Amino acid sequence: MHDLALPLLIGLVAVALAFDFLNGLHDAANSIATVVATRLLKPVHAVAFAAVMNFAAYFLTIAFPSLHAVADTIGKGLIDKNLVTPAVVFGALVGAMFWNVVTWLKGIPSSSSHALVGGMIGSGVAHAGMTGIQWAGLNKTLIAIVLSPVIGMMLAMLVMLVSSWALMRATANQAEGRFRVLHLISSGAYSLSHGLNDAQKTMGVITVLLFSTGYLHGKFEVPHWVAISCYIAMALGTLSGGWKIIETMGSRITKLSQHQGFSASLAGSIVLFTASWLGIPVSTTHTITGAVIGAGTARRASAVRWGVAGNVVIAWVITIPASAAVGALFYLLTTLV
Repeated sequence: MHDLALPLLIGLVAVALAFDFLNGLHDAANSIATVVATRLLKPVHAVAFAAVMNFAAYFLTIAFPSLHAVADTIGKGLIDKNLVTPAVVFGALVGAMFWNVVTWLKGIPSSSSHALVGGMIGSGVAHAGMTGIQWAGLNKTLIAIVLSPVIGMMLAMLVMLVSSWALMRATANQAEGRFRVLHLISSGAYSLSHGLNDAQKTMGVITVLLFSTGYLHGKFEVPHWVAISCYIAMALGTLSGGWKIIETMGSRITKLSQHQGFSASLAGSIVLFTASWLGIPVSTTHTITGAVIGAGTARRASAVRWGVAGNVVIAWVITIPASAAVGALFYLLTTLV
């Protein structure tokens, strides 16, 4: 690889880490919405707690390297890795970041993950046509768009039912105290699973960038410095907040009790840990939204503000097409430059 490519590579890695930071900023609400809404933790404490747990996922992958399967899906499972160029990566990242900023400013909890998937698909297709798409990886990602919130909702309702039965003989004060502790633990687990699944998406992008520019030889795997850089960037983004989306996730969809917050967080973490193990880049936003709705519905269907939930679903539907269009546009602009 010619030496002149090195500054370009460094610049694109910086853009990827900026996306990872924005991902943490945008998705901070996913980790802490329930603990803020239930006043279990003050917002500043909740953000710090989530950031620490996001980064702690790095140590989990050291113990279990197979949990890096999501990075493989993003890096080589959406677009043929042999067709990826720096311009494709740039278009994908800008497409995803554009959509993240728009939805962040509007306070809409859309998916950073699917914005990145859309950006990769749009930029990749603009470069190589439909033949470059890896349909197996794309199909399982698209299926997860539907399944992750539905499973999250069903699991949250199940957890509500089982935990209500388990503590049916406890007094109201006893139950409240126990659910406060359980809610804190489940929130930590959710933040850990969120960091695990989401940071890997940027790892996959940087790894395929290194591969396409000739700086990664041999087996396609995430370099150590890429992994730790992505976890740090995401943790710093989470530490920066995301208050508009926190309001939507934590209180506008439904009012939460400690019991419901625990159920939603536990259900969401189960879905995300399972998806990471299977190598599926699911949306943490979709998952926790479905779980929050499930926890609210378990109390009564009228507790959920279905109008707000409907607006969120509309944002989900248009995320991949919108970010794909922007990704393709910026890829084409780079070819002109």
